Amino acid sequence: MLQVSREPRSERISCLNWPGPFPYRPEVSFVISHSEEALHLLFRVREQAVRAVCAADREPVWEDSCVEFFFAPREDGLYYNLECSCSGKLYLCRGAGRHGRESLPEAAYAGIARRPSLGAQAFGLREGETAWELALDIPASTFGLDTFSGLQARGNFYKCGDRLPVPHYLSWAPVGTPKPDFHRPEYFDTIVFD
Repeated sequence: MLQVSREPRSERISCLNWPGPFPYRPEVSFVISHSEEALHLLFRVREQAVRAVCAADREPVWEDSCVEFFFAPREDGLYYNLECSCSGKLYLCRGAGRHGRESLPEAAYAGIARRPSLGAQAFGLREGETAWELALDIPASTFGLDTFSGLQARGNFYKCGDRLPVPHYLSWAPVGTPKPDFHRPEYFDTIVFD
């Protein structure tokens, strides 16, 4: 369970769920807090190479150096996947499972403030150990909410890089599937907002 308050709290994304085919574990953490109207996330990453090929939102950011937040704010079977590259490019959808997901409207993308430490432009692949940060301010309205205060939800946080020299797949809460699959809400953990 994750308790989220107005005071920033740090957590690690370090579950290596598929160590056989994907043994690499970059250093990944996030700092989380909330206000009435917004969720504040600061991802911190150190990895052996960094990739930023996506030049716009809605591109396959999971192929770049990517951090992700999957979030089910209600018990209606729907969850949101918010995926963001190291250059701040977003992929944001909602749905009940991996298939048939609905991309959120442009206003939802525009409403999320993004501050990538490596800049907002695509730069390709950079070999060598690199540390980077990504700060996100996500309005409650992105998830169809009026406020985060008092909310009990479920979710997970991830780090991936499908097209990096060493592909990797880490999670905050363990995922018990035989191969990498982040679209598994049954493995989300509880997130409580005070």
